[in-house]
Amino acid sequence: MDDITLEAIKAAQQQIAGQIIHTPVLDLRQTGLEELLPKSSNAVMKLELFQKAGSFKARGNLLSVQALTPDQRAAGVTAASGGNHALALAWAAQAAGTSAKIAIPKTADPIRIDGCRALGAELVLCDDIHEVFSVMEQIADTEGRSVVHPFEGYNMSLGAATCGAEMFEDTANLDVVILPVGGGGLISGMSKALKLLNPSIEIFGVEPYGADSMFRSFQSSTPERLDKVETIADSLGSPTALPYSYELTRENVTDIARVTDDELRATMRLMNSALKLMVEPACAASLTGALGPLKEHCAGKNIGLLACGANISRDRFMGLVG
Repeated sequence: MDDITLEAIKAAQQQIAGQIIHTPVLDLRQTGLEELLPKSSNAVMKLELFQKAGSFKARGNLLSVQALTPDQRAAGVTAASGGNHALALAWAAQAAGTSAKIAIPKTADPIRIDGCRALGAELVLCDDIHEVFSVMEQIADTEGRSVVHPFEGYNMSLGAATCGAEMFEDTANLDVVILPVGGGGLISGMSKALKLLNPSIEIFGVEPYGADSMFRSFQSSTPERLDKVETIADSLGSPTALPYSYELTRENVTDIARVTDDELRATMRLMNSALKLMVEPACAASLTGALGPLKEHCAGKNIGLLACGANISRDRFMGLVG
């Protein structure tokens, strides 16, 4: 695949300008939060949860759909998703005038399922996250639809790179950036952009213990596949790491930290009380890393965090944190 360069990132930013939201960066000095952060640190959070379709994935999906040939647009697109990718692809497909047929777990938050259908996507409900990927391939084979993979691909990583470039543009003197990790589409692109713009920035990923394919891949130096995914952070629940996103991540990321579901729940409560945000578990991962396994390392540093998405219903949120 093509390499991600500063020129490519700038061109992608110009291509999607006006179609996505340049999301804000929040200074994390709120009462109830500031005192919990690493000692003598300054932390900011880029609020990608306010992005089109509710997550950072709008960027890569828009680039992916716009790259289709006329024949490919006529045939439509397909994908596998825990929900956020599905919403973003449904939105991008509708904007481009093409159709989307997406495999999604039947356990996905109803707000995601209903949202996809409202955007005109056809859904195939599957038993689990493993099945959605095989169903995606079946749809592509039988219907000729183009696969827009949830994390593996140049345009998905390039879309995330535009988010990294925005963070760098809006935030001065970052020492450390902490990012959530699902399959690796987000961290691969954001880390590449940030390292191109400032090679001295340290970048860490955060995964749930129950979906730690990238952590295991870092340990073995090859993309790993999980036999089982078990975490409340369904948006981070990829069963596998794959070569392109893994290699970009390995090239630019210092290490991967892991957090428990209970730690994610605690951060969801904290973001709700201190920031007045109702976020999904994946959206709490960056801050959880800063407050937990990476706290000592981040003392005295300028920290960048990402709130990656918040497609969660009130019922699901309360069920997780109540």
